[in-house]
Amino acid sequence: MATKVIMPQLGESVVEGTVNTWLKKIGDRVDEYEALLEVSTDKVDSEIPAPASGTLLEIYVEAGTTVGTGTVLCLIGEPGEKSSEVPDHHENGKHHPPAKIEPSEEKRGTRLSPVVARMVAEHQLDVHKISGTGRDGRVTKKDVESYLESQTKDEELPPWERPGSGDLFKPTDTEEEAPARAIPVESIPKGVPGELIQLNAMRRAIADHMVQSKLHTAPHVTTVFEADLTNVLKHLEANKPQAARQGINLTLTAYFVAAIVEACRTQPIINSQWMEDGIYLHHHIHVGMAVALDNGLIVPVIKNAERLNLIGLAAQVNDLAQRARNKQLTADEVKGGTITLTNHGVSGSLFATPIINQPQSAIVGVGLMEKRVKVINDAIAIRPCCYISLTFDHRVADGATGDSFMMKMKTTLENWPER
Repeated sequence: MATKVIMPQLGESVVEGTVNTWLKKIGDRVDEYEALLEVSTDKVDSEIPAPASGTLLEIYVEAGTTVGTGTVLCLIGEPGEKSSEVPDHHENGKHHPPAKIEPSEEKRGTRLSPVVARMVAEHQLDVHKISGTGRDGRVTKKDVESYLESQTKDEELPPWERPGSGDLFKPTDTEEEAPARAIPVESIPKGVPGELIQLNAMRRAIADHMVQSKLHTAPHVTTVFEADLTNVLKHLEANKPQAARQGINLTLTAYFVAAIVEACRTQPIINSQWMEDGIYLHHHIHVGMAVALDNGLIVPVIKNAERLNLIGLAAQVNDLAQRARNKQLTADEVKGGTITLTNHGVSGSLFATPIINQPQSAIVGVGLMEKRVKVINDAIAIRPCCYISLTFDHRVADGATGDSFMMKMKTTLENWPER
């Protein structure tokens, strides 16, 4: 009997996923547990293994399509086996009839995911009025949310304050004063060679998240300190062999995470989240660790970092970084962070002003470590140093608080015991 492959629930709060790439095509032989397709949820790319051996008989969800958890993705069976009809709408393994939508999905020219169909039906929306940004103009969940938000704003404004349209209302700002706008393809000068790089799911998610954080959510402020890593390097050299015998690669990242934990204990308000009715102070320190991938960035989270010693932190750093690069993280492992560390120095950057990873309130950036000439006890000395920045939400904390946090990081690193 043919086996249905369904969209799994890849995280506790994940209700849908996007099919990025099919690794097999119809007619291909697949073995049980062999990677069948790649699915994207939020910023996590996961390979979905085949639940059974056989031949890929049917593919029901094309690449680039977002569907709800429980949707049948494909069918695996024996060659020539008659495939049973698969309903268009599934969720949690159960069949659900499509929501009644006027105009209908068929008139729209493309099917809606179960999540989008429910939202459209719930709010009694006309899908023709919603601009679709998905593949082939498909209306996505974000499209519906944006449409609802715009409708709400219009309802709240009196008629005389609502934006007009037509030639009378064309902007008159100068080129220098005009806000940044996306450049349409047709405006690119003719004769200038180039190509349009299509956005993948990860790059689009990163872009949306950064714009939301920087322009629409938190007022950012950054403070920069310099740290002397002499004692840290001595400790690293003395303890790296012992860690290696335990199968752990001890690196500077573990020391930076440990310093963040100490600083959060000193200034716990930095380890918090802004909410409209107050500031939510987290009682645990979940440190997000930015990991660069070939096509973007992902931030797995070291949960309960305050409970781990240096070796425990190093083990977590090794495991999460390796699985991030191998696309083996689960959706839950990139959620729940309370503060983030990004080590931009690995690419040669001295210091930077990273954007806060919402809904967190702060992100720590570590620059390139290099030998610098310092004056110590009125004598010239050469020390391994790096710049450390803290970008934080100015609604949550003031400059003095941010500086206190950074001073604790600095003293923790500079006074690290040699053994």
